[in-house]
Amino acid sequence: MVPKTYRITVVCLGNICRSPMGEAVLRQRVLAAGLADRVEIDSAGTGDWHIGHRADHRARSTLAAHGYPYDHRARQIDGDWLGRIDLLLAMDRANFDDLAAMITRADASPELRMMRSFDPALAGLDLPGPSLDVPDPYYGEPADFVEVLRMIEQAADGVIDSLLDRITR
Repeated sequence: MVPKTYRITVVCLGNICRSPMGEAVLRQRVLAAGLADRVEIDSAGTGDWHIGHRADHRARSTLAAHGYPYDHRARQIDGDWLGRIDLLLAMDRANFDDLAAMITRADASPELRMMRSFDPALAGLDLPGPSLDVPDPYYGEPADFVEVLRMIEQAADGVIDSLLDRITR
């Protein structure tokens, strides 16, 4: 019997900054944990205005500078995806709320979490609390992208720990 592929989708607003960064980090962590044959990672946005665009140049340069090779084209999530996803990782409360409403309308059952809820330093905070937001760096400086990457990396380690528990039992 072939084990089911566990699917994770990282979601932000436009799918050009935070969620592609989350996808790149998680892909590398999944590979390093030896789970690449059992876990599939992708990303999407809740908005449609960047569909088909490359990731923001600051996100791309931040990822490259920190050893995350990644090529990306923005996509928009819709209710049709939800039956194929096991875990949705929202980057902020607005994304979380949009995804929760989408799940209800689609009568689907993926697990919905905030990305940072997997950060061990933030364990126990209520979903979708403001302390769990990954701030949108789009209107910020390059240093804001580095800070977002740091937040994602810390949470990604917790995601991998959770995956090891979930899919290797």
